[in-house]
Amino acid sequence: MDARERDELELGRLRDDFGGWRIWRAVKRDGRLGEWVASLHDPRVGVEPTLMFPSALLLRTALLRQAEKAQVRNR
Repeated sequence: MDARERDELELGRLRDDFGGWRIWRAVKRDGRLGEWVASLHDPRVGVEPTLMFPSALLLRTALLRQAEKAQVRNR
């Protein structure tokens, strides 16, 4: 499995794990894939409107923190 296939699998896992967010890869000017991006579409699951990180792992960590913050806010 090459890097692009691994990225696609991870993108699918992020989308499955974090409903309420639109998650995709940004594209750089030269056409290469860039940041991992999530836009909030359901304010019950997050606080920040947009998250951008250089790796899927960092984005996943940020999305988990967003879920915790939203849970506190929604009490």
